[in-house]
Amino acid sequence: MAPAIPRRPRTRADAGRMLAAAVLLAALPGAAMSASGAAAPTPAATQQAPTAQQLAGFRQCLAGIRPQALAQGVSGTGFDRFTAGLQPDMSVLPLLDSQPEFTTPLWDYLAGLVDEQRVEDGRARLAEHRDLLARVAAQYGVDAETVVAVWGVESDYGRVFGKRPLLVSLATLACNGRRQPFFRGEFIATLQLLDGGDLRDPGIAGSWAGAFGHTQFMPTTYARIAVDFDGDGRRDLVDSIPDALASTANYLKRAGWQTGAPWGYEVRLPAGFDLSQAGRGKRRALSDWVARGVTRVDGGALPAGDRQAAILVPTGRDGPAFVAFRNYDAIYSYNAAESYALAIALLADRLRGGAGLVASWPTDDPGLSRIQRRELQTLLLARGHDIGEVDGMIGSNTRRAIQAEQRRLGLTPDDGRAGMRILRALREAGAGTGQSPLRE
Repeated sequence: MAPAIPRRPRTRADAGRMLAAAVLLAALPGAAMSASGAAAPTPAATQQAPTAQQLAGFRQCLAGIRPQALAQGVSGTGFDRFTAGLQPDMSVLPLLDSQPEFTTPLWDYLAGLVDEQRVEDGRARLAEHRDLLARVAAQYGVDAETVVAVWGVESDYGRVFGKRPLLVSLATLACNGRRQPFFRGEFIATLQLLDGGDLRDPGIAGSWAGAFGHTQFMPTTYARIAVDFDGDGRRDLVDSIPDALASTANYLKRAGWQTGAPWGYEVRLPAGFDLSQAGRGKRRALSDWVARGVTRVDGGALPAGDRQAAILVPTGRDGPAFVAFRNYDAIYSYNAAESYALAIALLADRLRGGAGLVASWPTDDPGLSRIQRRELQTLLLARGHDIGEVDGMIGSNTRRAIQAEQRRLGLTPDDGRAGMRILRALREAGAGTGQSPLRE
């Protein structure tokens, strides 16, 4: 979703990045996820029609926004044309309080985002766009793997942009709910982009929170950061891959990206390490951490020098630990969530040829990749559960079916979570039945 520049007090745009993480985790266990992650039902089928009173209030609200939009450069004819016939979709309001970056176990979140399928696809995109990415890296100083990792996490390399009509969602949130001033700014920014010609389709779709395009920019960030890299006179992050990837690199550069430096490394902490010293805001010179016994988990040498670094232990003492540098902060600013930043960083490492994490997550029920989620759904269908199509999206129907099978099999907790425990149990229950589930 649309990023914001860090190294300053958190702004309206930073908040937007957090709210807008709603378009690609499409199928995380535990919630019906849209592409990037926030719980988000698929659009048209779940739009909630307004009452007569809500519709009257919405129209009155738009009338109040009109002079503000005109004062910010939107033409009167443009405002009237783009808002004609708009009706609020009240189903977006509950989504304000449901974000997977903050509600989903980290091992579930990463299992769906940094899986073999996304790694293979990302390596294919690196090869396909090698020349373009080289030009982007030369101009902005951000390596190709990081840019492609953002693309992969945000929209699955352009496959999942979100399905909610952008103007409908933003107008609804501009007039209802607890973040109206923020969303009013995003709504007006969208009108500016349409009126100015950067965007041409008033029906453009995105996440419930207003992020859209290949790398899911919020409208205000689009207005500040987007670049015309293909030279056609428009900044088009929807239909132009060059514009989208260059704009992503431009964002990271403006967020303080240090060319050629690592984001960080997985590390091993010394026995008795004081966890109160960990945290992104608790930085020390790297030499200090080394003196305290912090080492790279793969045995490699940590960079020399006294660059400032933080120790991250996102799931506690028994899970993986990391040392994070300035480039991690630049990634973090894109969505202001530790889980999101780790997803980008770890996917970029895999795209560089890395083997993945060494330490295990502190759980006996790991998360599922997208292929494994589809396998789980295949097994549920074979057992008679009406969950719809096998798409890897863990929505309410799939969760109810999982919960029913957890109870039948005596598994606890019977919470409807799509994890390895229920998948293994259903594999065993299906053995000898002739089923041929998908395998990764």
